[in-house]
Amino acid sequence: MTAAVPDSLALGSLRVGTPVVLAPMAGITNAAYRRLCAEQGAGLYVSEMITSRGLVEGDEVTRKMLVFDELESVRSVQLYGTDPVYIGKAVEILCADHGVAHVDLNFGCPVPKITRKGGGGALPWKRDLLGEILTAAVAAAAPYDVPVTMKTRKGLDEDHLTYLDAGRIAQETGVAAIALHGRTVQQAYSGRADWDAIAALVEHVDIPVLGNGDIWEAADALRMVEQTGAAGVVVGRGCLGRPWLFRDLAAAFHGEDVATLPTLGEVRTMMRRHAELLCEHMGEERGCKEFRKHVTWYLKGFKAGGELRHQLALVDSLASLDRLLEGLDPAEPFPTHELGTPRGRQGAPRTKVVLPDGWLDDTDGRGTYVREDAVETTGG
Repeated sequence: MTAAVPDSLALGSLRVGTPVVLAPMAGITNAAYRRLCAEQGAGLYVSEMITSRGLVEGDEVTRKMLVFDELESVRSVQLYGTDPVYIGKAVEILCADHGVAHVDLNFGCPVPKITRKGGGGALPWKRDLLGEILTAAVAAAAPYDVPVTMKTRKGLDEDHLTYLDAGRIAQETGVAAIALHGRTVQQAYSGRADWDAIAALVEHVDIPVLGNGDIWEAADALRMVEQTGAAGVVVGRGCLGRPWLFRDLAAAFHGEDVATLPTLGEVRTMMRRHAELLCEHMGEERGCKEFRKHVTWYLKGFKAGGELRHQLALVDSLASLDRLLEGLDPAEPFPTHELGTPRGRQGAPRTKVVLPDGWLDDTDGRGTYVREDAVETTGG
């Protein structure tokens, strides 16, 4: 049976005009990029992940990451931590001092430096600890009427699945929605996402489920919600170098048949806008340095010459960027062979998931957390 396609998303009292969430990505989803994507269409645009400890202890790097664009009407932050007390305090700080309207908790990160401490995608194995963390977060956010959501993966590996229990615990503790990346921690970003697992979670819980994994085009998002019954989608790597994907997604979820195939000239304009926003938020020198990592994604599949690409990847000012962009052929059509293909990191599955000693011995976990570094930055 094909599920109906939603045209909006409800997270507690928060209403999102299109059921699309930008996945937090370290070094990518800063205020400038969120603004750029939001200019394309409605959705929920989540910040880079910050740590609860860094926020509570007033870490300077963490504070600088809590920057919002002046037109960012809905402030959304992803929070990471393993200690219920720190999580609760951090959520209150976000709500009381930073006007945040949505808090997402990261239980999906597959990076070894995170899972080694029992964080990210490793934490849901400890069901009771997960419940403590979610309870603390929801209680801290409740006086401000701020919804708390969580993101997770299927489990550690195929022999240690956690997502159904995580969904039950999320529902029992008052979490507004759960996002599921249809891969295990062991898979990281390799292989194909398991949309059947997303469908199983939808059947298992009464709260909204958001599907994540292998959404490269707007048509993929529609197919996911139709196949799984998900209330919306979370988009990460698919929008790298393609912020107009959110325009396509907004159109698709509102019944319009739109697929943006920009010429290289239109991509050039988007690149310039992106760099401009980065410079506004960070200053020209740092903004141009931050922009460099996006060049390869924007030009993926186009014929732009190697030397020009190399020079763009070394850009140090808006003036030099303008000169270099003039070297791109504005009439070159979009490389349609790139449609539907993976973007960003994929890699190979891990040989094993790095966990704290004895982590698999029980599923309790209360009092067993390892403190995170104040400036952990990643995503999942």
